[in-house]
Amino acid sequence: MDSAARHILDLDRRGLLRGATALAALAAMAKPARGDDRLRENPFTLGVASGEPRPDGIVLWTRLTGVAAPVEVTWDIAADPGFARVLRSGTEIAHAAEGHSLHVVLTGLPPASTLFYRFRAGGHESAAGRTRTAPPPGADTALRFVNAGCQHFEHGHFTAWRHIAEEPIDFVFHYGDYIYEYRGLRPEDGGWAARARVRQHEGGETWRLEDYRARHAQYRADPDLQAAHAAHPFIVSYDDHEVNNDWAGGAPPDVARRPEAIPPEVFALRRTAALQAWWEAMPLPRSVLPRGEEITAYRRFRFGRHLALHALDTRRFRDAQPCGGRGSCEAIDRPDAQMLGTAQERWLIDGLGAARDATWQVLAQQVPMMRRVLGDGRLSLDKWDGYPAARARLLEAVGRQRIGGAVSLAGDVHRAYAATLQAEPRDIASPAVATEFTATSITSEGDGSDVQGTPAVMRNNHAIAFYGDRRGYTLHEAGPAHFGAVFRALPFVSRPGAPVVDQARFMVEPGRPGVNRA
Repeated sequence: MDSAARHILDLDRRGLLRGATALAALAAMAKPARGDDRLRENPFTLGVASGEPRPDGIVLWTRLTGVAAPVEVTWDIAADPGFARVLRSGTEIAHAAEGHSLHVVLTGLPPASTLFYRFRAGGHESAAGRTRTAPPPGADTALRFVNAGCQHFEHGHFTAWRHIAEEPIDFVFHYGDYIYEYRGLRPEDGGWAARARVRQHEGGETWRLEDYRARHAQYRADPDLQAAHAAHPFIVSYDDHEVNNDWAGGAPPDVARRPEAIPPEVFALRRTAALQAWWEAMPLPRSVLPRGEEITAYRRFRFGRHLALHALDTRRFRDAQPCGGRGSCEAIDRPDAQMLGTAQERWLIDGLGAARDATWQVLAQQVPMMRRVLGDGRLSLDKWDGYPAARARLLEAVGRQRIGGAVSLAGDVHRAYAATLQAEPRDIASPAVATEFTATSITSEGDGSDVQGTPAVMRNNHAIAFYGDRRGYTLHEAGPAHFGAVFRALPFVSRPGAPVVDQARFMVEPGRPGVNRA
């Protein structure tokens, strides 16, 4: 067990980390930022961001560096990039208890508007950011947006984010794996990742609040990632690596395979620290702020007549992966399997029914729903394939409520896929219920290759129409006549400056689920 984990566990055994006291102790572990509140240096080195686009509102974000005491920060939002027409201004206090992050929740803004914002503190001014509010209810407006995630810092440069910054889009959905929790790789570690390391994580594996804050800060300092955040509003979720690889609900799967690895009480503290740091680093409102071990990160967005987006949480409320996460066993077919948890599943099914007037309903999530038999014949039990009964319940509800424009967006697997979701995924004649587009990674697993499908994957999976192995992102358009997907890929991430190319284009027609080449 990591020394930090032993330290946390020792404190717990002495009765110092229980209930609210646990959170206070975790906060106390966080080292204050360098310097003091006189702001001798620019505190805006982590850039700016916006998120949660609504027809009348947005969340503005920044996080100060180089300060220890509370700092008063002024913000402005304007209708022009030169800030000649400032719409609103105000002040907020950046507190150490929240990592000196600011989450300015604005309402009363004009819908479907491009706006500009900035922060000022101690004689310093941030870079200006650009954001956009959602179209109003009933607006006959097509939406363009990006689905992206899985950005392992050590595996490559974030050039894809620079390209995303230049895309003419309305928002970005970040499905998760914003950071990776691993310690920095060393050449002596061996294996592909150590040999191909492009950059290095600072510090050891993340365990405590100070560790996660530092890791987020390292990623946030990247100029390409900063450019994307400054250019577009983000809708963010988390996957596993924001906390611990393949964690599920109350514990990581390692507990099932190696019970001595991470005691449950230590993991609970780790997850609490990780999700607190995630909230601090994201343009999120206080309604998503974790409260101890609890967090409600699933939420819903509406963009005019054509798009309802349900941002899901496929980590916090799921059961542990069956069969210890590997192999095959009877537990895979348990009828009460939970991927979303009962409350979120009901929230989603009810929300799908309430938004039936939308042309497209997007399930914006982390892991693929499609049945995906790997080249060696196995299933990946960390995805919906480990929870087939939960998948069947959800797809049955989509079919029963006649949601003809259901689209699942996912990531996590570091490959690009286009697939048709069928009521019974093993039956080639089963009716199509929804369509799924899975984005590849920004950098995770390095450059990749030009492979577009392999004989084994395509032979084993009749519902998969496309498989790509390069890094990049997926560009989507949701309008009255179609839902489009463009798989955009970079030929390399091992060095900066890669161009972006279109690997494949697909289109879905309203009321006709399933993938079609565009």
